[in-house]
Amino acid sequence: MKEGPDIAQIGSLVGDPARSNMLTALMGGRALTATELAGAAGITAQTASSHLAKLEAGGLIAQRKQGRHRYFSLADDDVGFMLEGLMGFAAGHGFNRTRTGPKDPALRKARVCYNHLAGNLGVHLFDSLVGRGSISGSGDDLELTAGGRGEIAALGIDVDGLSQQKRPVCRTCLDWSERRSHLSGTLGKALLDHFLAKGWAKRESASRAVRFTANGEKTFLSLFPKISERS
Repeated sequence: MKEGPDIAQIGSLVGDPARSNMLTALMGGRALTATELAGAAGITAQTASSHLAKLEAGGLIAQRKQGRHRYFSLADDDVGFMLEGLMGFAAGHGFNRTRTGPKDPALRKARVCYNHLAGNLGVHLFDSLVGRGSISGSGDDLELTAGGRGEIAALGIDVDGLSQQKRPVCRTCLDWSERRSHLSGTLGKALLDHFLAKGWAKRESASRAVRFTANGEKTFLSLFPKISERS
């Protein structure tokens, strides 16, 4: 018997087309009902229940009850990172859908990656913070510098609260459309929440796309200017 982690089990769970569509729908960070996920997968509610049970048993999703309804979401950040990484691998090796949808340009510009900003503007945000020294380090060894803490606090974000959570403050996530890193972690989530709360951007219904207003994007680019190119 082979030793070590069994990636075949995870591969079989993610590899089914219906289940992969469900997981992709949950990458928007919103908890969805079985009916909504059945619609996203293009299957019946009965078939969806079977798939959801397998995903939950495999630790990829979690559910909670609210009244008569059950809502499903990704189990944790690590599932989101894994899925975004798989999307990046697929995009980089030519495993793309045969037709692009009308929302594809919007998704590539700015979208939700589980709970943080991804796409062109997500990569831009990370590059700006690193380029001006607000974030230091490389790879998974990243930290918010003293200057960065001051800049983030000036936005009205509770910087001390970011480090009191179980997740890392700064973490990179490989962006599937840009094929470069964007910012995740508690800071990535806090910044996206801030952009939405300020009305600079809003989420599209039934989509992962994030639409910045003209003034919102102008403010975003003034606060996080382009510093330098990163690989």
